[in-house]
Amino acid sequence: MDINIGLSAEQRREISGGLSRLLADSYTLYLKTHNFHWNVTGPMFQTLHTLFETQYTELATAVDEIAERIRALGEPAPGSYQQFAALSSISEETGVPAAADMIRQLVEGQEAVARTARSIFPAADAAGDEPTADLLTQRMQIHEKNAWMLRSLLA
Repeated sequence: MDINIGLSAEQRREISGGLSRLLADSYTLYLKTHNFHWNVTGPMFQTLHTLFETQYTELATAVDEIAERIRALGEPAPGSYQQFAALSSISEETGVPAAADMIRQLVEGQEAVARTARSIFPAADAAGDEPTADLLTQRMQIHEKNAWMLRSLLA
């Protein structure tokens, strides 16, 4: 059945392409944050272990919301590590860095997700796609706040 929600097929494809990048960045950041939650050590262990859990739990909900928005626009959501690696601007961490390096990497990841969300706005705006714009606004607020909180631990 054809989709008739007031957005053209081209608009829906363009917005979904941006949301696919956002999904890939968010999932990669989720995985990195969860990894650091498991492997953090040092004097800030309890604080970081708890903070990382809060952040990866929020990201787990976010990836579902982003994927469901892509599906509502009529496009398939990427869902494999290979697809995420091709779409993400965030690099994976295969080692176990020191706690301060974990924090730095997560600041960079939070900021990257905020930038990716921001980059989708022109397409959503031009199409009058308020649901996507609302999702992007929420994601940017969360990631900018998380980056600030993580950055403050390094001061």
